[in-house]
Amino acid sequence: MSHRAGFVNIIGMPNAGKSTLLNALLGEPLAITNPKAQTTRHRILGLINGPDHQLVIGDTPGILEPQYGLQERMMAAVDEALRDADVLVVLVELRQRPDRSQALLDRARRAGCPLLVLVNKVDLGGEDEVLEACQRWQEALPTAKVVPVSALHGFHVDELRQHLVQAMPEHPPYFPKDELSDRNMRFFVAELVRERILALYKQEVPYSCEVVVNSYEEGSTLTRIQADIIVMRESQKAILIGEGGRALRRLGTQAREAIERFVGTKVFLDLKVKADPDWREDKKKLRNYGY
Repeated sequence: MSHRAGFVNIIGMPNAGKSTLLNALLGEPLAITNPKAQTTRHRILGLINGPDHQLVIGDTPGILEPQYGLQERMMAAVDEALRDADVLVVLVELRQRPDRSQALLDRARRAGCPLLVLVNKVDLGGEDEVLEACQRWQEALPTAKVVPVSALHGFHVDELRQHLVQAMPEHPPYFPKDELSDRNMRFFVAELVRERILALYKQEVPYSCEVVVNSYEEGSTLTRIQADIIVMRESQKAILIGEGGRALRRLGTQAREAIERFVGTKVFLDLKVKADPDWREDKKKLRNYGY
């Protein structure tokens, strides 16, 4: 029996719904999601496995003009996704216009593989608006296949998954068939803590934070985790901790509950907050943090 396998990489502007699409394709909440822009910082690979196929789905950070070192590394992850894709998915919002998406178009046109433009969030408009949006993107990228979808509500997701399997070349699996992602448990624990930071804190605080898991000890009934939250300023540290430590306790409780759902055991979570003014610019630190 022949076997198909390949890389399907998703690119798009911030908040286009890339992580929601990845989760919908997988049927699992693998990537964190949040209405705030720049939720995704890393390239995350999710695996869809079947007896005769393996889809390696790559979620990427939203395309932006980098303002500091961290964002430069995020855009490097996007450019890496262009190079190894067997199919490049260009995810756009229903009301997003090609003439205001030049950075996205430039990357799509550089890709040396088939393009699939997904017009997302079609549940927000009527049939005529959806047809007009698809036509605009077909004109902007004439070689692409353009499909309307709703990642949040699952519209056309099953058909999309089947289409992607058929578009893959014959190849043995790239990863073991019992895995869901290329990332380890520490990565997802850090992401779940960061997801709660995005949900609970405002303004610049979530964008100034990095979560580092220092220890992860898995037991049969209890998983012990110690993690540091790195911020840029002492004032941000004070905001994260809150008066009498109340804000940090709330964060810890919500993060612990999310991690327990993910790992399937009780969790003891110890969070500490530390200030490091230059972590977003220091190349060595960014490498240590996985960027």
